[in-house]
Amino acid sequence: MPFRLKTVKLDKSAGPFRRLLQYAFYDWTREMPPYRRVITYLGVVLQAYAVYAMLMWAFTLPKWLGIYLPALPKGPVGYLSAVLIYTIGLCIQNGMLTSEFVRKTQLETDQIAARQIQQTLQPEKLEELPGYELEAFCKPLREVGGDYFDVIDLPANRTLLALADVSGKGMPAALLAANIQALVRSISSVESTPLALAKQINKHLSRYTPSDRFATTVLIVLSRDSGELTYVNAGHNAPIVFSSGSTTFLEATGPPLGLFVDAEYETRTAIISRGNTLLIFTDGLTDSIQGEHPETFLRDAFAESAGRTMSNLKSLVDPKFNEDDVTILLVKRAASSFSGVSS
Repeated sequence: MPFRLKTVKLDKSAGPFRRLLQYAFYDWTREMPPYRRVITYLGVVLQAYAVYAMLMWAFTLPKWLGIYLPALPKGPVGYLSAVLIYTIGLCIQNGMLTSEFVRKTQLETDQIAARQIQQTLQPEKLEELPGYELEAFCKPLREVGGDYFDVIDLPANRTLLALADVSGKGMPAALLAANIQALVRSISSVESTPLALAKQINKHLSRYTPSDRFATTVLIVLSRDSGELTYVNAGHNAPIVFSSGSTTFLEATGPPLGLFVDAEYETRTAIISRGNTLLIFTDGLTDSIQGEHPETFLRDAFAESAGRTMSNLKSLVDPKFNEDDVTILLVKRAASSFSGVSS
């Protein structure tokens, strides 16, 4: 394997000494356009040359250095030239770094605003479902993320549970996630079956989004009286129904939304019996679990303590392996009729 320098990442939670080292060795030009990087490095070279010329006057350096890098003539003219060259180089470097700082500050401000908007798009308070307890957790990897979840009340004692994971990260994924949220909300008010939702959203995304953008999605309609789950799984991680001694996986019934305009999807059904729990999640959860069989850890999280299931699931997320947004939606059917919601 060829030797590569590892990119230094700034950790704002690190201690003062560690942060000092990070800032000292951080490449502040790595996100600049190529021409700006060249100009910045030119300023650094000019400063280095001025310092070299002064060292040649102050110390007896090897003569061969003068062959490859001629020094300025010693005297008032040389001193003024060295100071002028150093000042020009410093101004160039500071100008480029300042413009980059302003650009990144504006970008961070936009990201914070986008984060606030995205938080308003997600349900601040989950719908209260008589006989069920709901819990939700969503943690984007960056300021904004490409995960979307929703809980929508439907007529005839039904509830729509929607969760999507958009390809990519950051702002592009967040924009597409907001688009999916709007589509789910608008279409479900007219046609609330998972199959109709999947087909219409897929056609819209296939026609009006770039070909490399898609979303794995789960659309589940819960009949609250019977516990029946009618679902379409568009290439997403299989949601799991946990019961005492067994698990049921809601496997994929079609490709991700947005890949093929004429994609076919299949509707399937399952049951969440009294006392059972439905777990819907994005791959950010399983990818953050250390080990070859993350499903085993998920099962253990349910077995450890029924009242702390969400806390157990959160504790499985290892920061060393977390490279994606993490979203979890838990739906637990009560053993007896009661209502409860937490998020």
